[in-house]
Amino acid sequence: MTTPTAVPAPIPAPLSTLESFICGGLAACCAVTISNPPEVAKTRLQLDGELAKQGSPRVYRNVLDVFAKTWRNEGIRGIQRGLGPAYVYQILLNGSRLGFYEPFRLSLNRMLGVPDKTVLASTSIGAGVASGGVGAALGNPLFLIKARMQAYSPALPVGAQRYYKNSWDALSTVVRAEGPRGLLRGIDAALLRTCMGSSVQLPSYNLVKTTLVQNGWRSDGFWTFLASSSVSGATVCVVMQPADTVLTRMYNQPTAVDPKTGKSVGLLYKNPIDCLWKTLVAEGPFGWYKGTVAHFLRIAPHTIVTLTANELIMALYLRVKYRPKPEFKVV
Repeated sequence: MTTPTAVPAPIPAPLSTLESFICGGLAACCAVTISNPPEVAKTRLQLDGELAKQGSPRVYRNVLDVFAKTWRNEGIRGIQRGLGPAYVYQILLNGSRLGFYEPFRLSLNRMLGVPDKTVLASTSIGAGVASGGVGAALGNPLFLIKARMQAYSPALPVGAQRYYKNSWDALSTVVRAEGPRGLLRGIDAALLRTCMGSSVQLPSYNLVKTTLVQNGWRSDGFWTFLASSSVSGATVCVVMQPADTVLTRMYNQPTAVDPKTGKSVGLLYKNPIDCLWKTLVAEGPFGWYKGTVAHFLRIAPHTIVTLTANELIMALYLRVKYRPKPEFKVV
């Protein structure tokens, strides 16, 4: 008689970089569907009154006003502008950020002769910066067209306006108008923004999670994931906001061909530092923090959903990967 007996499950090995990349990308896609409307509002608020003196008339009063006017004039399409490239960008950015973070951290630990399980602030921040930089570089063309698509409004335009039919039309239009280098526009600001955010996102998440677990919270509990990712989202928002405003403006600024070099150049800003300085002079320090509320409404749920979903997706994947298989024996 043959009866099945369960084979003991093998001890799960750490996920490979590719597996972590895929899990992180899927988690980010779940999050971006929710966080894209606040991203549209943030982009428009950051461009509203660009380089205008304080007290000048504005198109939008606040984030709720952006939502109301966009919904009234553009409907769901306006609320979710740029969602297509946002999906691809999030796969590249967060797939890299979540997929490469642990390999980078382990490599830095080993370079310092520190055990793999030891969590150091220096190697954690370094790994966050490095993994975020990889994602920002890979995803720059998608973030560029996403920002321009989100800024476009046929009813209440703010900043430079560019209409693209879809992501492919946007990419091809940029190449035709600005050359292949146009797809790299703002990459220095993108690296600055993403590295600043990545330097605190996973380190703050892991620090809070470790602290909670040490105080009796379940390491695989939903509330542990939620609390850790909430603190992480708030930290990212505070640290990254000025660089985020710079990035939006660098991407969306009007361009023209320099007759001397034949290259497409921005007409408002030379580089991120120039953008920071001109914004400060024209709009004051609060100009750096335009759209902060909208940014928090985007980054908080986005971070919460991304990190929580990433934990759940990885746990599900490991259960499927290492599910015990029945073995038939003759008795």
